Amino acid sequence: MTTTTTDITKTGAAGGPGRVPSAPEQRTRSTPAPGRVSVAVYAEDLILQTGVVQQLRPRPEIELMPEEEADNAQVSLVVVDMVNESAVQLLHRLQRNTSTRTGLVVGYFEAGALQTLIEYGVSAVLRRGEADQDRLVHLVTAIAKGEGVLPGDLLGKLLDHVSSLHRTVLDPRGLSLSTLTAREAEMIRLVSEGYGTAEIAQKTSYSERTVKNVLHEVATRLDLRNRAHAVGYAMRHGLI
Repeated sequence: MTTTTTDITKTGAAGGPGRVPSAPEQRTRSTPAPGRVSVAVYAEDLILQTGVVQQLRPRPEIELMPEEEADNAQVSLVVVDMVNESAVQLLHRLQRNTSTRTGLVVGYFEAGALQTLIEYGVSAVLRRGEADQDRLVHLVTAIAKGEGVLPGDLLGKLLDHVSSLHRTVLDPRGLSLSTLTAREAEMIRLVSEGYGTAEIAQKTSYSERTVKNVLHEVATRLDLRNRAHAVGYAMRHGLI
């Protein structure tokens, strides 16, 4: 392992560790083959690095970037045991690179780390224990499309965080983050918690037809593909 100021190594198609630059270099982005997502993998040790690279390399949807072009990847995938100071430094540096979106594969996740991930623009998180090949590819392709992916427990914590922000900061000032109506936001919140149409109808005291109509209206207005996409969109834009 190459020791750097961040103690995290970087690899692309060549598979070797490299220095994490102190600031993103300005280069013309390489264009991946049609239908493929270009990915740079950053890991805190060679074992984690090799494991993720070997999972992604055979997949036709993925193009691993060579080290010298890692800053131009569509997706930067950070693989760590936990969100420690070294990981935060790297996330901060990647945030300044506007040509890439960042995802995190993490072993242990402390509750306080959620705010850090929001601040540094991490759009998707996967626990290492669940990081098989298909889930890694799903994570990467979702990030490339601008979608958010979070484990269910972290999604709940994020919703609690946003609700707390409303209560303590925005509501007393008569402000709001949301372009959704209260009814729409509540129904999407219940979708995010895993409730079906009948359960949402029961909890909100609306008919199932009304629930379907409300969710359809939100999807149409915001050009969303399905309920999961609606939840992801609402989270990314601070609507719930």
